[in-house]
Amino acid sequence: MQTKNPHTSLPFMKMHGLGNDFVVIDARGQKDCVTPKLARAVGDRHTGVGFDQLAVILDGPGDAHLVFYNSDGSESAACGNATRCIARYLMNETGKTELHLTTARGDLYAVDAGDGLTSVNMGQPQLDWQDIPLARETDTLELPIDGAPTATGMGNPHCTFFVDDAMAVDLPTFGAAHEHHPLYPRRTNVQVASIIGPDHIRMRVWERGVGITLASGSSSCATAVAAARRGLTGRKVRVDLDGGTLWIDWREDGVWMTGATMHVFDGVLSADFLKGL
Repeated sequence: MQTKNPHTSLPFMKMHGLGNDFVVIDARGQKDCVTPKLARAVGDRHTGVGFDQLAVILDGPGDAHLVFYNSDGSESAACGNATRCIARYLMNETGKTELHLTTARGDLYAVDAGDGLTSVNMGQPQLDWQDIPLARETDTLELPIDGAPTATGMGNPHCTFFVDDAMAVDLPTFGAAHEHHPLYPRRTNVQVASIIGPDHIRMRVWERGVGITLASGSSSCATAVAAARRGLTGRKVRVDLDGGTLWIDWREDGVWMTGATMHVFDGVLSADFLKGL
């Protein structure tokens, strides 16, 4: 599926990974026509299409280069579930079972995990305060914030709170309050996680620039890394989210994430909608 002149029409795909939903624009062979203004307009669930993230597929040194936008128009260097969705789309298109993708986060590798599941190596986590980044030097394992959350970078910043019952947290209030914490100069994704067992986590997500999402790949990776660093779990865990389950494996070569994807439908943004964008 190739894009057309954005002033006439613009094809897109709607996909989701465990309810974490995306608009995907295949712009290979063309320039990236997406702007923050366009992303905000498409992201409106009442007057546009609606998404948690918008992803653009571009030509790259590997199989493709991916660019991600949040629904508020801000860019994100990483989006794990969108990467898995696009990897599955490209595998179906090319017949390949292994892919090399590039993002602002760096090189990511995807493989067909069988049974309709797709795995992506999200790379090594960023554990130093400067790389996440935080506003000042501090211990990333237990931040000086009420609840002593753990900070992790997965190409985007994360703040993970370990709680007795993730379902009992008022996430709209809690997430919004911590997204803009002054310790995170670029804002942060917020997770509340409960340890079910040594290889099992229940987690809920507030994404910066988006709000509550049913799932988040990078948040699942960050939470798994944080739990392993704190000795709460091993490095290979099941993460149950509101939208389903991801399997995270923190290996020597990076954090691997495996789960299901869905290509829901194809559509076209009309010329009338695109006027002025």
